[in-house]
Amino acid sequence: MKKKGFLIIILIIVVFGFYYKDQIKIAFDSSTVKINGDAAVVIDENTGKVMYKKNEHRQLYPASTTKLLTALVVLENASVEEPVTVGREVYLKMEGEASAGLFEGQVQSVEELLAAMLLQSGNDAARSLAIFTAQKINGSALSLDEAEQYFAQLMNEKARELGATDSNFVNPHGLHDPKHYSTAWDLALIAKSAKQNEVIESIVNQQSYSTKTHTYTNRNKLLSDGSEYYYGAATGLKTGFTDQAGYCLVSSAEKDGQKLITVVLHSGEETVWTDSITLLDYGFETGNY
Repeated sequence: MKKKGFLIIILIIVVFGFYYKDQIKIAFDSSTVKINGDAAVVIDENTGKVMYKKNEHRQLYPASTTKLLTALVVLENASVEEPVTVGREVYLKMEGEASAGLFEGQVQSVEELLAAMLLQSGNDAARSLAIFTAQKINGSALSLDEAEQYFAQLMNEKARELGATDSNFVNPHGLHDPKHYSTAWDLALIAKSAKQNEVIESIVNQQSYSTKTHTYTNRNKLLSDGSEYYYGAATGLKTGFTDQAGYCLVSSAEKDGQKLITVVLHSGEETVWTDSITLLDYGFETGNY
């Protein structure tokens, strides 16, 4: 009798276990996750596991999330201490574009310009870094246009190396160009590489970065403790916006040893943050099962 009762208990536990497992699958079914962005992906940074995807291979405009790739190319060819003299590229600035407030003749280190580009999203900093890098590699005789074109070539080579094969980059800052596009998947691959770079990682998780003449403030509201979208586990990475790209965000976060990278493309001014938080929460919840 005791043996029969024990077997019944075991059977109940097994049946309940299968039911509970099925309920978890239902609760964390990615089809139940609703976001506003046109394309998105969530990956585990450590394992590369894809935890969520939506139109992840659709080619869209990346806006300033481009600057993660710019930073990777710069750091492959320059050290953080190297001085950069800002040149006439500052006059290429377009009305209304993001700027770090650089001026011709100003001398900043590579690291300082990276902070200006990655936190403040300065297009002027992106241009200065690109032209400095291109002229360093291929000769100072390059014109500004030639230097930017050469740097774009380096960007595309790096993208292909990382497996980002559905993208094409024509400038270092991400301002709109019909020939400048990427995908959520490709940007996740680029972001994963950026996170593995100690210099980039040390910059993108700061709320601000100060030099002798400037303080660059991070535009990533997930990292701003005064923001309604503050996300305590967030560690980066890069915002983006143009009229054509909509609001974009490549974000990263870490909780209990699990590291996630999330990409949201072509979302809204507010929903880009709620989309990213929804996906990060989903990734961490699913990662526990």
